[in-house]
Amino acid sequence: PPRAQPLQQKKSAAKASTAAKNTTTTKPATRGRPRAAATAAATKKQTAAKPAAKPAAKPAASRKRARAEDTTEKDAKDAPVKPVKKRRAEAEEDEEETARQPKRARVAKPSAAKPKPKAKPKVVINQAPTARLNVYVCGEGSSGELGLGPAKNAIDVKRPRLNPHLPSDTVGVVQVAVGGMHCVALTHDNKILTWGVNDQGALGRDTNWDGGYKDMDNKDNSDSDSEDDEEPDLNPYESTPTAIPASVFPDGTVFVEVAAGDSSSFALTDDGFVYGWGTFRSNDGILGFDASTTVQLTPTLLPALKKIKHVVCGDNHVLALNEKGAVFSWGSGQQNQLGRRIIERNKLNGLLPREFGLPKNIVHIGCGAFHSFAVHQSGKVYAWGLNSYGETGIREHAGDSEAAIVHPTLVDSLSGKNVTQICGGAHHSLAVAADGECLVWGRLDGYQTGLKIDSLPDDVVIKDERGRPRILIKPMAVPGIKAQAVAAGSDHSIAIDAEGRPWSWGFSATYQTGQALRTTSRSPPLSRTLPFAVRSSTGLVVVASSLSLRSL
Repeated sequence: PPRAQPLQQKKSAAKASTAAKNTTTTKPATRGRPRAAATAAATKKQTAAKPAAKPAAKPAASRKRARAEDTTEKDAKDAPVKPVKKRRAEAEEDEEETARQPKRARVAKPSAAKPKPKAKPKVVINQAPTARLNVYVCGEGSSGELGLGPAKNAIDVKRPRLNPHLPSDTVGVVQVAVGGMHCVALTHDNKILTWGVNDQGALGRDTNWDGGYKDMDNKDNSDSDSEDDEEPDLNPYESTPTAIPASVFPDGTVFVEVAAGDSSSFALTDDGFVYGWGTFRSNDGILGFDASTTVQLTPTLLPALKKIKHVVCGDNHVLALNEKGAVFSWGSGQQNQLGRRIIERNKLNGLLPREFGLPKNIVHIGCGAFHSFAVHQSGKVYAWGLNSYGETGIREHAGDSEAAIVHPTLVDSLSGKNVTQICGGAHHSLAVAADGECLVWGRLDGYQTGLKIDSLPDDVVIKDERGRPRILIKPMAVPGIKAQAVAAGSDHSIAIDAEGRPWSWGFSATYQTGQALRTTSRSPPLSRTLPFAVRSSTGLVVVASSLSLRSL
């Protein structure tokens, strides 16, 4: 019937529409470009018409590998895609499993050994003395200061005596320095010998000794208080010259000079380094060796000092001169002997070697017990430190008990003298001029100057409140001596003239002048007013005294 046709047409159209939706169609890439599409179709037909070239036969291994890769790719394509949540959960489980597994220790790969830096070549700037000397000693040796060993006859030596432990042909000392109660000597074969009191490490070596104890119960009953007949109880390790072990110094260390203070010792090397040991003292007792060490028992390098040419000691301070003419000072500065002001609350700062207010081009340095000197290449002489007896050669405040020269000051009275050597004792000083004059000044009431006091002009003398001459404020020449070298003890002096003869004068309470003279309670000091040549049957080369005699 006519009405059924539209319904069938509608059903047919719906089926056609459904089929069209289920069918995937691809738009041609050449849509809108008919000529290009026709050309591509023609090319495709020609290509299909040509016989395909046979591929070269592949090896069996390659074919197997290709098949495996194809299978893997096919399995990967055919594998069902997992939901996102499931993939995340599996990833988290894998991370937890990895975290639970112990980590493997990393093994550092051996790196290529770096080449060691080449050691800097040693630069020698100093030369050691070569002349082998006989060593004569005199004075008090009750603590082994004379180095004569523990023998009974080593206590008081009235005249110079050749030390049998220091023969020139075998030991061969080339330089000696004397401190407060110890000595230091340098030998031709690079050994440093020390002897004397080691209570504060001044000897730089172990001197422990189990002897020296007495049994008081077995002592003979006697009414005499004298102990002259008793054997002295000297420590043989202190009273006998002994070398500091070479093992405490680096290999190849060569020494050229030694110096000694009251309780300290120093040694200079050929390449300008300085080793030290012992300690410094202040008015309150032991000050320390450096800011971190109270007593240095063995030699140690002073890192602040390099390219040093000369070292000298006072009682408790040291001066060092480097190759550029700069001067360093360190130690106790309570008497301004360091040339720089040291505040009491920071007194340990003085234990560090430092430059101070001196010009460059200094050529010589010298020390007294509590004062210091420096000689400029122009011939000018500078002084500083304690000046209570005019020992600096400067008149300012001389005679006052607390007088001191705080900073290096020019000594006008030594201008034009061309000083070649200068040194000092406790309160007096000596110098050698270029023409050989032996100059002295400072305290004179103990005959420290070796001059006739009554013959001195009034303008060069400072008198005490009783009108007695006490200070020689101007350097004066000792008549009759053309000096080659001078040295000062606390209150006595020694000079070597141009012919090699030793002269001595000053206070001699313990025979330190070597003249067999001493002070008694019934008379004034019997020290010579004028210099006196010390006699010796074989000739004196070096004299060492137990009372702070500096090296010659």
